Amino acid sequence: MKSISYSQQQLMIEQRDVAGLAAEYGTPLYLYSKQQLLTNWQKFRQFWPAPHRLCYAVKANSNLAILQLLAAHGADFDIVSAGELKRVLRAGGSAKSAVFSGVAKSAEELTFALQQGIGCINVESAAELERVEQVAQSLGVSAPVSLRVNPDVDAQTHPYIATGMKANKFGIAMADALPVFERAASLPHIELLGADCHIGSQIMSAAPFLDAAERMFDLVERLATKGILLTHLDLGGGFGVSYEDAGQLNVEHYLSQVLHMASAYPQLTLLLEPGRAIVADAGLMITKVEYIKTSEDKHFALVDAGMNDLLRPSLYQAWHDIIAVDENKNCQDRLLDVVGPVCETGCFLGHARHLSVEQGDLLAVKHAGAYGFTMSSNYNTRARPAEVLVDGEKSFVIREREHFDDLIRGEHLL
Repeated sequence: MKSISYSQQQLMIEQRDVAGLAAEYGTPLYLYSKQQLLTNWQKFRQFWPAPHRLCYAVKANSNLAILQLLAAHGADFDIVSAGELKRVLRAGGSAKSAVFSGVAKSAEELTFALQQGIGCINVESAAELERVEQVAQSLGVSAPVSLRVNPDVDAQTHPYIATGMKANKFGIAMADALPVFERAASLPHIELLGADCHIGSQIMSAAPFLDAAERMFDLVERLATKGILLTHLDLGGGFGVSYEDAGQLNVEHYLSQVLHMASAYPQLTLLLEPGRAIVADAGLMITKVEYIKTSEDKHFALVDAGMNDLLRPSLYQAWHDIIAVDENKNCQDRLLDVVGPVCETGCFLGHARHLSVEQGDLLAVKHAGAYGFTMSSNYNTRARPAEVLVDGEKSFVIREREHFDDLIRGEHLL
């Protein structure tokens, strides 16, 4: 995280000190580095030449300013709801640049996407294919479609974010795929572009990706023997990041291997859907220690950010590095559970962390740029934090801190 480091024992994000930003904007607080985000984007872009496409996974971080920044640097988008498509459009992206994934798209969402000129609908079941045909027929248009195939590859990741096994809810089983492709090719209001897959998230080895790619290229060949010629192959996302600084996924190796495989298929445009790998290490969540609580068996840092602000530790038992904003502390180093104010035992940010902090000190949760704010909630009637983008010496509020009136907007007394 070169854009986030210590200088004279004070944590910096680009050229701004984190403590100063917390004093200016309050806590809890999400901070993002523009430089790190664009560096991560370029890491993919430089090894993925046109006409192949990079579709940023909006669900990772859907703030309008983040989408605007990526759109300005040539990003296409992977969306999973009509709401995410509306965000892309509001941020200056185009529907044509978007692929629409998700297992339970409503007729209303499909209608909106087709009316906006969606680039591709990633169909995830035979039943959804029939619905897309019906909606397209009612609109008098042809729906651009890719069929999501489940390649039955074990991504060796947390079961909640594994999506490529036949037991998962996503996609069409490989064994069932051929007749669904044949049906799609026969429908008058379906423009069958290609196939896609996505085997899971937070994958740290190229091997599962390459295994899935081999199976998908084999599917392309089998379809060709039946006269179904695809022009589009979407290999999904799921590129892992090193939350514990224990080695990185070799992106260049993976991309070069896929491009080598694809050299035998010049008719195919390839798509990838990076999300976490673009924004995770560009973000911090800053929280203040409200109290230090000591008991016979445990020591706790009770902080002002909870599971409603950053859900990943509670939901996935995910590990985020937690560091002191001010390294220049003379207080005792203790083994602390960093826990939040939400009224659940599962409200924690980290267990058994060595920290030298006292009441009133600031902590930074690293790699919070992905699936941080986007998964936040108002549980316990807690307002969500502000989001701030840092660009060199400048900082910009890209989402204001919520207030109580924001939380009850739309509610009515009897």
